[in-house]
Amino acid sequence: MRLKLKKMGCYMIIILLLPYVVTVFLNGPSITSYSHVDKTSVKVKSGETVSQMPIEEYCIGVLAKEMPASYSKEALKAQAVVVRTEVYRKIKETGKETVLEGEFRTQKQMEDAWGAKYPKYYNKLVDAWNDTEGQVLFYGEELALTPFFRLSNGCTRDGKEVLGSDAYPYLKIVECPWDIEDKKQIQTVMTEDMDAEITQADTAGYVLSVRVGQENLSGEEFRSTYGLASGCFTLQRYNGQIRITTRGEGHGLGMSQYSADQMAKEGETYDAILQYFYEGTEIKEVAEILLDVE
Repeated sequence: MRLKLKKMGCYMIIILLLPYVVTVFLNGPSITSYSHVDKTSVKVKSGETVSQMPIEEYCIGVLAKEMPASYSKEALKAQAVVVRTEVYRKIKETGKETVLEGEFRTQKQMEDAWGAKYPKYYNKLVDAWNDTEGQVLFYGEELALTPFFRLSNGCTRDGKEVLGSDAYPYLKIVECPWDIEDKKQIQTVMTEDMDAEITQADTAGYVLSVRVGQENLSGEEFRSTYGLASGCFTLQRYNGQIRITTRGEGHGLGMSQYSADQMAKEGETYDAILQYFYEGTEIKEVAEILLDVE
């Protein structure tokens, strides 16, 4: 009798678990869904195609493209606020019919890039988005400009020097000692000899202008032309070629993602990280600005 009861109990457990087992077998491990799907949708351009998608889907795709999903939770949350701020700033400037053209990853691209780590990494991004739901950065009455980049040369750049405007006093030079220790801090590129010299650099050491022959290029134009990792670089003739040595990765203005991650590992929260890189800004709810958007 007791044996029969045990068998019946086992059968009941199997019956109860069967739907779950089948679901996992067919669909793989569960993925966290958005906890509060915003009704706002945006037009997104991918290649030559313009499509409508929920703002969460687009922004999480931008997160996946712009910051390593392996980074700490608080760093990802800081990046989520930065991405949301930029998207809503564009909507605020051009209206709800604006077409967003920033690069992003689809879920299929995330799966291809992350492989077996896809469920873990995707859930981290969704959590970062949901944990900062509706939060954007303001400076005064306006949405802040929130540039970011991967790795500084040891400090960030001054907004006035880079943008030529006093409108962004929160984009200041701040120290990033963590960045100096990264293995990608210094990189070297060799190119054919040319008549070139750096004619102007800013206070942080990033190049503002370069003369190439009779042509003057901005530092970012030169960086793009020669595929350089950073806008902070030096030029040196070596064995009949030009050796270009860069420091850091990216344009150097705003938030250093690498420093943000290191700060998070040291216990800093996402709002403290944002305040460090965008001093004087404040976090507000995006609902406060949507009513003004037509």
